[in-house]
Amino acid sequence: MRRVLGLLAALQTGKPFSGDELATRLDVTPRTLRRDVDRLRGYGYPVETQPGPGGYYRLAAGRAMPPLLLDDDEAIATLLGLATLAATGSASEGSVDDAATRAYGKVDQFLPKRLRPRAVALRASLETSPMLAPSTSADTMSTLAEAIHHRHVVTFDYVGATGTATARRVEPHRQIHLHLRWYLLAWDVEKDDWRVFRTDRVTDLRRLSQPFEVRPLPADTGIDYLRQGLAKEKQRVVVTVDAPATAVADAFKYQDVELTAMAGNRTRAVLVLDTWQWLLQSLAFLDADFTIDEPVEFREMCHRFGTRLTRLSDRTTSR
Repeated sequence: MRRVLGLLAALQTGKPFSGDELATRLDVTPRTLRRDVDRLRGYGYPVETQPGPGGYYRLAAGRAMPPLLLDDDEAIATLLGLATLAATGSASEGSVDDAATRAYGKVDQFLPKRLRPRAVALRASLETSPMLAPSTSADTMSTLAEAIHHRHVVTFDYVGATGTATARRVEPHRQIHLHLRWYLLAWDVEKDDWRVFRTDRVTDLRRLSQPFEVRPLPADTGIDYLRQGLAKEKQRVVVTVDAPATAVADAFKYQDVELTAMAGNRTRAVLVLDTWQWLLQSLAFLDADFTIDEPVEFREMCHRFGTRLTRLSDRTTSR
């Protein structure tokens, strides 16, 4: 595939190449070159050939967008990814999810002919459940991406969680996706410190020409830093469950959980929670024994709750 992409890159320059030129450029034999050209044609790329002396290979002009060079699995992954993204958000005009919805409806137009029937069949067979999440502007994310790439300062208006509006001037470093939300990790010039902003709360974004120097991130990754901030008011919880990791993952599907498979078909789950009730709510979906390793107060509160349930059960039975 890499060799075919190299051939495509050469032909997309618009220049006609002799067979010897292309074979030398790609370090292949003339026979391999002919086979790769046939492969490109099979993908739907219009490669023209002029045989004989002075002959050449050339990619035909006049195509607004050539077919995507995707294999079967990549085409399926593309459609599934677009379908998932389209189901996230409110599909407001100009949002990423709205763009995904539009792209999902037309991507088969740019696939090779051999893949189009399969793509159409897959698209017709899919249903995705809408997931309530704030829509994020595609233009905002694109502008931030360019600012991060070129290391340019940006300014924007921001509405915090309490509804307070502020004007910000920051050095953008990472765009982060976590729990159906998009965030910006940036160095706040006025605060002289790292800050995380919800991208859907950013308005009037402007990319300046002022450059900045890259700073070491305040954690191993941007996601690590975001999780640390979200977990400030929460406690680390460790639970050992007598069930396989797949079952535990399903029970904690709405929690940020780290799972480790253990001997005896058991699983160690590490979470960050603010109340013990959230832990019980998830564990209730598992028909399995468990041990709350830490913290002690969570274990004690769950024990008290279990005692109350036992008393209630005994009282009901004695009637």
